[in-house]
Amino acid sequence: MGRNPRSISVFTVALAAACLMLLAPLRAMADDDDPPSRVARLSYTRGSVSFEPAGTEDWVNAVVNRPITTGDKLWADNDSRAELHLGSASIRISGNTGFSFLNLNDSTTQIQLTAGTLRVRVKRLDQNENFEIDTPNLALSILRPGVYSVRVNDDGNATLVSVRGGEAEVTGGGSAFTVHAHEAAAFNGTDRLSADFNAPWDEDNFDAWCADRDRHEDLSASRRYVSDDVIGYEDLDDYGGWRPVPEYGNVWFPHTTIVGWAPYRYGHWAYVYPWGYTWIDDAPWGFAPFHYGRWVNVGGVWGWVPCPPRAPGVVYVRPVYAPALVAWVGGPRFSVGVAIGGGVSANVGWFPLGPREVYVPAYPVSRTYITNINVSNTTVNQTVINNYYNTTVVNRNTTIVNNTNVTQIHQTYINQNVPGAVTATTGHAFTSAQPVARNAIAVNQREIATAQVSAFTPAVAPARQAVLGTGGVAVSKPPVALQSRAVVAKGTPPPAPVPFARQQQAIEANGGRPLAISQARQIQPATQQVHPAFKIAPPAGAAQNVQSGRQGQFQNNSGNKAVTTTGGQPGAGNRSDNPPDTGFRRFNDRPPSSRPGGGNTVSGNPGGGGAAGNITPTDIKHQQELDQLHSKQDQERQQLERQQVHERQDVLRKTNNQTQQDQLNQKHEQQLQALEQKHDNQKQKLQEKQHDEKHKNPPKNGKDNRPKGGDHGSDKS
Repeated sequence: MGRNPRSISVFTVALAAACLMLLAPLRAMADDDDPPSRVARLSYTRGSVSFEPAGTEDWVNAVVNRPITTGDKLWADNDSRAELHLGSASIRISGNTGFSFLNLNDSTTQIQLTAGTLRVRVKRLDQNENFEIDTPNLALSILRPGVYSVRVNDDGNATLVSVRGGEAEVTGGGSAFTVHAHEAAAFNGTDRLSADFNAPWDEDNFDAWCADRDRHEDLSASRRYVSDDVIGYEDLDDYGGWRPVPEYGNVWFPHTTIVGWAPYRYGHWAYVYPWGYTWIDDAPWGFAPFHYGRWVNVGGVWGWVPCPPRAPGVVYVRPVYAPALVAWVGGPRFSVGVAIGGGVSANVGWFPLGPREVYVPAYPVSRTYITNINVSNTTVNQTVINNYYNTTVVNRNTTIVNNTNVTQIHQTYINQNVPGAVTATTGHAFTSAQPVARNAIAVNQREIATAQVSAFTPAVAPARQAVLGTGGVAVSKPPVALQSRAVVAKGTPPPAPVPFARQQQAIEANGGRPLAISQARQIQPATQQVHPAFKIAPPAGAAQNVQSGRQGQFQNNSGNKAVTTTGGQPGAGNRSDNPPDTGFRRFNDRPPSSRPGGGNTVSGNPGGGGAAGNITPTDIKHQQELDQLHSKQDQERQQLERQQVHERQDVLRKTNNQTQQDQLNQKHEQQLQALEQKHDNQKQKLQEKQHDEKHKNPPKNGKDNRPKGGDHGSDKS
């Protein structure tokens, strides 16, 4: 990717000024005050899916693209489904399922499953990473990458676990068991856990839907251009195209039908602890391009410059999630203010950051965090950053705007003067999660050229609605018994989330700035909840039938066979590495010898152990056909976009008549809509042809893994 001296110089000045602002507080700040570098994305919903943000007791309708983190809860009602992505893991939820994150940080994923069914696919596990699923009667620790399904009965006293690929440890009732690849086991009881490794697991539409979603993700063409740790990359193929741009490499251009479309305009601002104000985009693809990478305008069309994928011989830093990669505009000569200091009277404006431009969080972070979030999200010379931290000093200027100090960065942003790049809305809409496009304020392009720019999000306390979002009151909620049902945990989760009312007061006292994690701990209520969300699993040695150095017999539910357990270590109830054939179900009729060898990844390529959606040569052929169609369609769209840009430029040069410009925009929107309809028809015909081919040539193992009843994983969210 090209890099010129001026770009590096601009970046150096920006990074120097931005980091100097935070230098004094950062010296006294520990790294453990940094927020997690990752979140989960709610990437798909169907039916009635409800959401309770951490720190509230309000259930609202779930909205796609909402970041989900510690303390957030989801409920998928009858015949409903939801999907979350978390870096290298996907989590899919079936109907009548209660889900939440007890903990989610850089090294720990701890899920609470109070009832229902979820399926987790883990493609990678770092050396010190813990992935745990806690149910009312056991804690499941994922030991290797693979595919895991967990089902909890309505009473909460039985959990069915299946391991398609990988390996897991079950802890509960004073016992511990290992569930190997291609095994399914039922665990009954609470105070005492019994195990039945003969338990059947009949695959249904939900399993087929999950496998289809896996295949769609694994065959994504975007994996060639963007890091697969970027959440949401799999949605880019269906909604845009990749094109090489000389200065920036491969750039993704969204297919929109809105003339004058700009990033960070069609969505709303929500308040998500600990990051503060967070952009939630309306588009089904609208996660990756708004929380990673940078935006650039090429020939009048917006494109997204991604975080690059892993490359041999190149140091790789996992992309760090950002709530919104924008700069903020305002000042006395501009009608939009950026520092509204606790009030909501002033308007708020912003524009997307461009490649190599620094992002400075408004939430308290360490110097290391600032480095990582910029290095991982854009093309930055690490030597430049190191030299700055060691030797560079840049003066900063402070201006008073609306009776509030505003720290300015004196640099030229490449997107600041792009026509239509700046979006503005009212202070009330900003702080209460109102749709920006419906509450947009017109800005004067001449004012933008001299507008002051701030790196920091406006310092203003959020309204309660900013935490709840735009979903509205939930259509359905989990039963009361499930809302208070505790689960068994192996690892100790963090304290319960701070109630929002306390957070709001503390944010106001903090001048409208987001709270540091250490500050939030200080306002944590001292009293414990009446119904704690978890109970720590007792030591494994407490089980009566599992003792050190001897075998114990666990009778299965059918009463025909017993599963032998061996205490390899004091108090352990682990199955032996070569267990007798007890009739447990083997997925796809694969023998034990075909189990994965225990590597640290699950491959998405053909022959990758069966854990990646069972990709077949036919799947690859069909994906290649779709890629070719997408490429052809993107070229056609690119040609139309160039023509439209030239027409708009000609009209601007010849006349200032707003009516003529509006008529031209309407004509262009109709052209884009007609082109999208044409492309949809082409894609539908190709998919129908591919569907017929699959029916004529079913999988050789005799199983049809496609969803039934019109439930297709490739549906647009």
